[in-house]
Amino acid sequence: MNSVSKPAARPVRIMLVDDSLTVRTVFSRMLQREGNMQIVASAGTAEVGLRELRKHPADVILLDLEMPGMGGLEALPKILAASPSTKVLVISSLTAEGAEHTVEALRMGAADTMLKPQPGGFNDEYREQLIGKIRALAGLAPHELPKGSAPHPTKRTAGKRPQVLAIGASTGGIHALNLFLRQVPKNFDLPILITQHLPASFIPVFAQQMTLASGRQAVLADEDVEIKRGQIVIAPGHGHMVVRKRAGRFLTGLAYHPVKSGCMPSVDPMFDTVAEAFDGQVAGILLSGMGRDGTEGADSIIGAGGSIYAQNADSCAVWGMPRDVTERGLATAVLPPAELADKVLASAGADAWH
Repeated sequence: MNSVSKPAARPVRIMLVDDSLTVRTVFSRMLQREGNMQIVASAGTAEVGLRELRKHPADVILLDLEMPGMGGLEALPKILAASPSTKVLVISSLTAEGAEHTVEALRMGAADTMLKPQPGGFNDEYREQLIGKIRALAGLAPHELPKGSAPHPTKRTAGKRPQVLAIGASTGGIHALNLFLRQVPKNFDLPILITQHLPASFIPVFAQQMTLASGRQAVLADEDVEIKRGQIVIAPGHGHMVVRKRAGRFLTGLAYHPVKSGCMPSVDPMFDTVAEAFDGQVAGILLSGMGRDGTEGADSIIGAGGSIYAQNADSCAVWGMPRDVTERGLATAVLPPAELADKVLASAGADAWH
């Protein structure tokens, strides 16, 4: 009896938009070595890229922001409007201006970023990182599912009333964080802790972005930084944020140990320590991101009597980090970011407001 073979999966369609012919050529050579990736168009300007997108649908666009003419930042909303399902991977320079433009692009809906290496930096390690990001954005990586294929497990009832919000995010997370924080009124007073995967040089710009989005002060975690009501505390790029209680005060510290996810900073140490320090009076929130960082820490929050909230698959750039807690029925709510904020606020009670 002849077995019926499955049709071969369609290759990931990739478009390159960069004003440097050299960069486009190097990326093309890197990606064409992958059997399941196809370069559908290569453009030297954003204007040409938009025209090509109308003719050649793309799953992932590698977009340079600093180009003559329209530029990538101006083109980004036009790209997302023309093809909402396309994921944009920003190729960013190491300059201060490059960091500002990149964080703004991520706020606007670009899914992820990679630093453009110096000459000679396009090596095998860089290629592996690039391939990994593209595979995740295309829904091909482990622990990711394409839109519309998410299960609907039972939801968990809310735990202890929170005294702190702790948010973990990665790929697609900056856009989600902006949507979440804009839904939080200024008189909501609980402290908010954030661990977002980003290159370390981008974190100060990201903190400024969070201040603008939330209307409250955002500071970077360090040794003995006090966690205050009405404030945001952000993990720096070079260490994990951890939380301690000392003489009735809640303080941050930094840890540098390797974690299972390989992330620095990682969500898991933040979740683990905030659960203990606040005796489970925690709302842990997992937003869009690649991989499984935060899922072990979520167990600590649940074990201490707290609650976990997860972004839903259809609103995620990559449904990796929120997926595990959703599938295991640990999440009190699984919703898009703004609705998730409403649900968390409703759980907090009168003493969360000033």
